[in-house]
Amino acid sequence: MAAADGLAFHEFEEATNLLAETPDASTTSRSDQLTPKGHVVVAVGSGGSYGVEEEVEEEGDKTALLQEEKPQPGFWTFSYYQSFFDVDTSQVLDRIKGSLLPWPGHNFVRHHLRNRPDLYGPFWICATLAFVLAVTGNLTLVLAQRRDPSVHYSPQFHKVTVAGITIYCYAWLVPLALWGFLRWRKGVRERMGPYTFLETVCIYGYSLFIFIPTVVLWLIPVPWLQWLFGALALTLSAAGLVFTLWPVVREDTRLVAAVLLSTVVVLHALLAMGCKLYFFQPLPPEHVAPPSQATSLPPNILPTPTMTRSMATS
Repeated sequence: MAAADGLAFHEFEEATNLLAETPDASTTSRSDQLTPKGHVVVAVGSGGSYGVEEEVEEEGDKTALLQEEKPQPGFWTFSYYQSFFDVDTSQVLDRIKGSLLPWPGHNFVRHHLRNRPDLYGPFWICATLAFVLAVTGNLTLVLAQRRDPSVHYSPQFHKVTVAGITIYCYAWLVPLALWGFLRWRKGVRERMGPYTFLETVCIYGYSLFIFIPTVVLWLIPVPWLQWLFGALALTLSAAGLVFTLWPVVREDTRLVAAVLLSTVVVLHALLAMGCKLYFFQPLPPEHVAPPSQATSLPPNILPTPTMTRSMATS
């Protein structure tokens, strides 16, 4: 025991002298070689504080393998686009829930996309919204004809084409313009870090999901209730866009940030109002032919049976 204590004291004295000469050095005991993997060891840092380090060599190797860069296929190959549809149901539902419940400080890209944007959700959300718009627009006319027989209804299949072109152009062209503008502003303001184009498309695609149940609720034939549902959906969807884009544009000037976010909200409002006014306006009643004019008679002369027969014959 005395020999062991002397050896320990000698090691401690050597470590003290080493730290006095080189404060930035760290010391470990010879017995560290016998320390099992996964146990913690104490090391002295440059500031004299003790830090706890956990030796996990196997996990470090796995992390290095996962972070190893893989060669990306060319954009002309099928495997390049296949990666954008490689999502499961739980991920899509989580991203839909994130678009439905926006709140300040909750970044949709950081908390839900996690550097893995997909095109599966935006593609089917846009397709579903266009189909529901066309169907509910026709159903609105059917219900209007049942309430008022003077309203003439004929199937309007062109609404499917109009809805599809409108929704897909909005979900792709507006993000493209926004992404291009942010890339240009990045050269002006070096601290700005814009999202990628696919992340921007993903943000807009998932933001349109709230309009699908809203369009179904627009079948209720109460105008003020329809506008209330539309305003609520627009508020939630636009808020999600603003909260997601704010971390990118806040590094820019106040004027540019305000104009950009206002433009995003205005374009979103124009899309919602355009869908409401175009797809949910009943056709005007057909012009009813005026009744045939009867032969006018003086009010004090009653028609005789002969006159009545002659008028009927004519």
